[in-house]
Amino acid sequence: MPPLPAPPRRLRALAVAALCLAALLPAFPAGAATPGPDHDGQDRALEQRLEQLVRAPGGPPGAIAILQSDGHTRVVRAGVADLASGRPPRPGDHMRIASTAKAFSGAVALSLVDRGVLRLDDTLRRRLPQLPAAWGAVTLRQLLNHTSGLPDYSEDPDFIAEVIADPRHHFDSRHLLDYVADQPLLFPPGSRYHYSNSDNIAVALMAEAVTGTPYERLLAELVYRPLGLRDTSLPQGYRLPRPYLHGYDVTVSPPEDVSELISASGAWASGGIVSTPADLTRFIRGYVGGALFGEAVQREQRRWIPGESQPPGPGRNSAGLALFRYETRCGTVLGHTGNTAGYTQLIAATPDGRRSLTFSVTTQINAGRPQQLTLMRAVQEDFVCALLRGRP
Repeated sequence: MPPLPAPPRRLRALAVAALCLAALLPAFPAGAATPGPDHDGQDRALEQRLEQLVRAPGGPPGAIAILQSDGHTRVVRAGVADLASGRPPRPGDHMRIASTAKAFSGAVALSLVDRGVLRLDDTLRRRLPQLPAAWGAVTLRQLLNHTSGLPDYSEDPDFIAEVIADPRHHFDSRHLLDYVADQPLLFPPGSRYHYSNSDNIAVALMAEAVTGTPYERLLAELVYRPLGLRDTSLPQGYRLPRPYLHGYDVTVSPPEDVSELISASGAWASGGIVSTPADLTRFIRGYVGGALFGEAVQREQRRWIPGESQPPGPGRNSAGLALFRYETRCGTVLGHTGNTAGYTQLIAATPDGRRSLTFSVTTQINAGRPQQLTLMRAVQEDFVCALLRGRP
């Protein structure tokens, strides 16, 4: 990888702080919790809420949440990681993180902006001239806050047909936008919000273009290594590293294991990353807490506009640059959500990154299942309240 400009001196200190955050989580215990004795009642209430989600009609077979604040960690889980073995979910279990991977592509891009390698007003015309000329005015900022107007390749009939014909089909990740290259923008860039998986594919391609480095290596150099992520990767195939949380389709009976149904190559920078609850905790604390880029970039990231993550997170949602604001009845957290076959994710932290929540369930819950989505968002909000009201 060609050498990149070093981050500012203040940012080096924050990177050290991020490693310290990672050191707080070297290995989660197999047991359920490390709370103080005065939090036993709250712990039981959280466990009961998670059990309610798992036992509800159409609920996930398993769920695990990690709340962390100033070195105090609470692991709450319900159900099982694997219906065959019956073992409980664990913080070190691998899983598909779905669209929370978009925060990782944002971390790469904003780190490059912080170093002066990219600019938020860089256009596709300048950085990716091989893309359709009709898309040329779209900027990096508009890709990151989903106001680009790019048509969503994952909604293209030809792409969908290929996935249906062979879910494990190996796509050329760097040519996913070819599926919609003959289509115009949905609207003038910057004029409205429209969540699109194409946006983060273009972000990754832009990062590759300016650095001459594969996106996977940029992730390793700019995100995994600074934050101490040891169990996070961007695969091309359908296999998951062992051990893993098994993801299920619960709309059939008995539930079908879909953990390794789909090739990650068809999601790539928009949703292909595999990680663990423990690593996602490290990531969201560092990403929101300022460990990867400085205050000037962070201010730009937090210019909020109306827009929901997919699926919607708890409370009222608004969109920034590869980050969403979730305003709940108890206060505000920043993060991202995601859903894919077998998995639904929420990662969030307080604006200073000192308190964090990761919330993972082992089935896909989105707007197509409104009752389950309503219940899940209510449970997530209860967990956010527990996080904000005091030490987990």
